[in-house]
Parts: sequence; C-alpha cells; structure tokens
Amino acid sequence: MSPPHPFVIEPPASEASFSPAGGDLSFDLLLFGFANKLLPYFVYAFQEMGKRGLGRRIRNGGGRFHLVKVCSETHMVYEPDDGVFRAPEIRELLLTQPVGSPSKGESAIKVRLDTPLRLKFGNQFAAALPFHVLVRGMLRRISVLNNHFGAGEPALDYRGLVARAEQVEIESSDLRWFDWRRYSNRQEQGMLMGGMIGSVIYRGLLEEFLPLLRYCEIVHVGKATAFGLGKITVPRKEK
Repeated sequence: MSPPHPFVIEPPASEASFSPAGGDLSFDLLLFGFANKLLPYFVYAFQEMGKRGLGRRIRNGGGRFHLVKVCSETHMVYEPDDGVFRAPEIRELLLTQPVGSPSKGESAIKVRLDTPLRLKFGNQFAAALPFHVLVRGMLRRISVLNNHFGAGEPALDYRGLVARAEQVEIESSDLRWFDWRRYSNRQEQGMLMGGMIGSVIYRGLLEEFLPLLRYCEIVHVGKATAFGLGKITVPRKEK
C-alpha cells in the first residue's frame, strides 16, 4: 500500500465550479506530521500556481490569482506584503477517549457527507453506506495516518469494532451518488471522481465509535482525501 498524502486541501463550502474575476477564493490546508515543517514550500507553490493559473484556460492567461494571506486559525502566518513567515500553531490530534468502552445504550447518530465520499467495499463503489463500511474506512484512515505521521499503529480492537458495527442499523438515509468533475491540466481533460453525498442516520450501540467519527471529521475518510473528498460532519446535539 502506497503511503498517504501528508496533506488535505479542503475546498470552499460552495458548490460553484468557477470563481469570477476579482472574486475571493479561500480554502483550508491540513498538514500531517513532517509536512508541517514544509508549509513555506506549500505557500511558495500556491504563489507560483497563481502566476501560472488554474483551470482549463491557463494557456490563454485564465485562472490566475495572487495569494493574499495565510492564517492558522486566528494566527497570521504569512502576508506577501511584509514577506515575514510566522510559525503556525501545530495541534496534536488524538483519539479523545478509549474506543471499545461499554456502551450506555442504544442511540442515534447523524453523519453528513459534506464532500463526495468514495469508499470501496467488495471491490466496488456504491451509493449506500452500511455503518460497518464507514467504520472500516475510518479504521483504515486512522491506522495509516498514525503509522506514517504519528506514534504508530493505534491500539484498537479492529475486528471487534467491525463486528459490532455490523449490528448498527440505518434508520434513514438520503445518500445519493454525485459525479464530481475535476480538470487535470496534466492530462488536459476533465475527470469524474464520483462519490456519495447527503446524510444518513444510524441507530444502535454507537458510543464507542464516537472517537473514530470525531477524528475523521478532521482528517476525512475514503479515497482522494488529498483533493478534499470524504469530509464528514457529525452534528453535535444541542444541550
């Protein structure tokens, strides 16, 4: 298995496929492990990318932009005007509570797929998401990130978690397949990278899976996460 990309580029929340001239374009960049030390190179790459342009018409001078600022949460990292690079705030990402603890009883959880989720099961993609398929994907993502960029293989009951996840039922779902199209400058053609979007509500003994869900809310899950795919949200319940 090839190592994972040490970054995720999170696209804007808007579904717009183009940005008008003079408009603003913002996005989030997640860096893992050693890649945090390479942030200045990422910044430089984005600056050079702006000179070259993005999209289909770069040969005609289209898609050019200039970098305005780089922020780490509320901390200013870089502004081209002053040319000073400030070290970003680095956050340690941990599973927030023991996974595998006894459940307090049956509950329901809503999972929203904010960007297309590409998960294979049985060697194929599908527009359905049984809970155990999601759990398998989350375990793979957590394991590979920790092995390459963290403290190593996390001490998780992989088989037990998957077996118990198979007992969780889908209460309701509005998931659908979405064919997301991106343009490859290298191949000079559009490419389809479809995945599931929408939301699903699961019901069962779910407490032990919450740390996995919260972790993957941040790091994404599934295929093509470097492009921002596989972003999930688990809405907090109002007190």
